[in-house]
Parts: sequence; C-alpha cells; structure tokens
Amino acid sequence: MSRLRGILFDKDGTLVDFDRTWGPAAYAVMTALAEGDRASLDRLMTVSHYVEGERRFLPTSPLIAGSSAAYGPLWADALGCVSGPAFFTEMDRLFRQEGLRALTPIGEPALIARELTAAGYALGIGTNDAEASARAQARALGLDAHLRFIAGYDSGYGQKPDPGMVAAFAASLSVPADRVALVGDSAYDLVAARAAGAVAIAVLSGPAGAAARAEIEPLADHVIGSIAELPGLLSRLRS
Repeated sequence: MSRLRGILFDKDGTLVDFDRTWGPAAYAVMTALAEGDRASLDRLMTVSHYVEGERRFLPTSPLIAGSSAAYGPLWADALGCVSGPAFFTEMDRLFRQEGLRALTPIGEPALIARELTAAGYALGIGTNDAEASARAQARALGLDAHLRFIAGYDSGYGQKPDPGMVAAFAASLSVPADRVALVGDSAYDLVAARAAGAVAIAVLSGPAGAAARAEIEPLADHVIGSIAELPGLLSRLRS
C-alpha cells in the first residue's frame, strides 16, 4: 500500500456521537416544524423511525446515513408542505442550530487531529450533513485548525455512497485516491472509499455499535473500535 497522505473523516458516528447529538436535536427540529400539532409530530417521528421516549433513532432510520435532501421529501409529505430546496434549507438551518446545542464528541477528536497532523497527515471531513453544519461543528470541536477540506452533501461532490467527496479530497491534496483513507462508521462511507480507490477504515462507534461489524467488515480494509485507535493503526501501516 502506498504511504497515506490524507485522512478523510466521516462526521456523525465517527467524530460526533450520533445518538447524543442528533437524538435530541432532531426532536427539537421536528417539534419546531410541527408547530404545536401533535399529529404532525407523530407522523414525522414515524417516517424517521424515531423513539420519542428514548430520544433516539432506530437503526433503520433514513436519517442515520442520509442527507436532508434524501429524507426531506418524507418530512414534507408528513407535514403536508411543498418538498423542495426552500424546505430543505429550513431543515438544514434548524438542524445546524440544534445540532450545535446538543453536540457531543466521540472521545477527544481535537487531540487525535493534532496527533495526526503532527505525524504529517492532511485531514478532512466528508459528511452527508450540510457543509455549513459540518463547519460549525468542526469549529465547536476545535478541529477547524487541523482540517484542509470539509464537504457536505450540498458541496457539489455528491453524497456518499458516491465517491465524489473522496475523489475531491484526494484532488485537493494532489495525490491519487489510494494515498488517502476514509474513516467512517457506515456502509455508505466504506462503499464511497472503495469506489474512489481509497483505503476504507471502519469504526464501530456509530449508532449500531459493535453490532455493525458483520455488515461493514466485508467492506473495510481495516476495522477499529473508534478514532482513538487510529494513530496506532496508521503507525503500524507506515512501518
């Protein structure tokens, strides 16, 4: 394997605790959009596979890996409103606001980022969240000083599992895709990495936890518990 030059991180489930961040955030967003109508809120929770009493999503939820452009039409139908860019923009604004309020990192991503940049790796984020939300959360987590690249579903590179974000990250570093790795918790991440020709590194820190191993291990070049184990893995690969 060629010496890795860049590490592209998925965000939710990799750097950010999905359930603790988006569980309460989504409830706040759905409540706001329902505007006090309990029936509308119930419909939103049903199409989102959301467990109200536990403030979390079921593993089958379309929100776990998809973007607002993907599940937005479901929400628009549940609310009886027009599905389109204006509605998706408002969804993204509310999610950015509430996601920052509930933001919970997995471990200490800023320390990991500092260690990796000191070791010579260029870092980026590729997420199916909106780019503005990703940038706001990166700042809040103290990551922005360590990042060379941030892309969301609306950045013009497509959405995972398409390989556009990975290819764009490699291009931004002027290296072939096999010199970058994508680190993520879902099949979408790993399929995107493989399709681009990059190294696929799976973490088991997503909402499904270790139960995701059976699904994602066949798609990954390497599997680790969380990003805390990433510097050690990269050190072994270098040597």
